[in-house]
Amino acid sequence: MNDFFHFRETPMHYRRSGNGPWLIFLHGFMESLEIWNDLTSELEKEFSILSIDLPGHGRSGLMGEVHSMSDMADAVIAVADDIGIEQFVICGHSMGGYIALDLASRYSNRLKGLVLFHSHAAPDDEAAKENRRRAINVVMQDHSSFIHQFIPDLFAEENRERLAEKIQIMRNRAASTSAKSIVASLEGMRLRTGSLDFLIETEIPLYFVIGRSDSRMPYNKVMAQAMMARNVQVMLLDKVGHMGFLEAPEKIFPALRDFFRRTYLL
Repeated sequence: MNDFFHFRETPMHYRRSGNGPWLIFLHGFMESLEIWNDLTSELEKEFSILSIDLPGHGRSGLMGEVHSMSDMADAVIAVADDIGIEQFVICGHSMGGYIALDLASRYSNRLKGLVLFHSHAAPDDEAAKENRRRAINVVMQDHSSFIHQFIPDLFAEENRERLAEKIQIMRNRAASTSAKSIVASLEGMRLRTGSLDFLIETEIPLYFVIGRSDSRMPYNKVMAQAMMARNVQVMLLDKVGHMGFLEAPEKIFPALRDFFRRTYLL
């Protein structure tokens, strides 16, 4: 079922499906809730699924000039509250992982588990902040070209030809993201403070999915963060970039189903 909830006078589009314990899915930068379709269709036989179009993405509205991770996390929890979801496992891809971490650090009593797809807990360093400033300048000049060039780099080079159709689908979906929305998210990611303290201190079960060929997030840095956590599992995937659930679903889907089952038995 697709529906809308208004958060701070901004329409938030979401989809509910399935039946059972709750899983919440947050997509990444310039994506939409459709990115999870293959995975959630496998899971909805035994779990209730909430997938959300984050502010400025998909069919959700733009909240302002900057989409902070905290503001987007508040939007997510507002949707969950409206539906009546008390406890859940949350899964975030890339930017969605930053939002999930921010939410988890403030609403940890409601989380049964946290999955980070190609995401991490550190803030941007100065080099990364400068890269985001440059990206903002490119977007403001020609956001269509930015989207066209950005999407293929999310995939490991050896997977791009095999997944050319999925790459084009992602480009087409991203094309509906306005330049203002792209800039708002880039600014929000640039300004985030990170969640390393939470990562180190939490007892919540964590699951990291890491691509060895991820050009956006070097796997050794993400592995080092994962090793800081107390209750963590890691899936390190060879020949996978930043889009593991599209590049290696045959490995990821069964492993995640097992993690979700166990989090609700703990």
